[in-house]
Amino acid sequence: MRILLDTHVALWALTDDARLPPLARQLIADPLSEVWVSAASVWEIAIKHRLGRGDMPISGHQALHWFVAAGYGVLAIAAEHAASTEELPAIHADPFDRLLVAQALAEPLRLITHDRAVAAYSDTVILV
Repeated sequence: MRILLDTHVALWALTDDARLPPLARQLIADPLSEVWVSAASVWEIAIKHRLGRGDMPISGHQALHWFVAAGYGVLAIAAEHAASTEELPAIHADPFDRLLVAQALAEPLRLITHDRAVAAYSDTVILV
């Protein structure tokens, strides 16, 4: 399965955080899974880390290093992804989450999230 991790799921996976649900752990660890993180997540981490938000314990550079070391693919943001966000219903206001949904739908990838609003976009989104 080709999966895209939302930002918090990706961070929880990197840090082996107890908040990472068992289903997410299973899908990420599955040798048949192709695991991706978005450049949008690296950007979100960098911005929030720079602002000193406690929920972003590592910098964007550190996150990128650890995502690559974990064997995750890094999905670039294409102009098509950005343009596709305007076609999404106004379920969620967060631009990073909207971009992740657009990327998952365009590629296609199964987005794994812990956010019910994000999961409401498509039955291809996996809520954990």
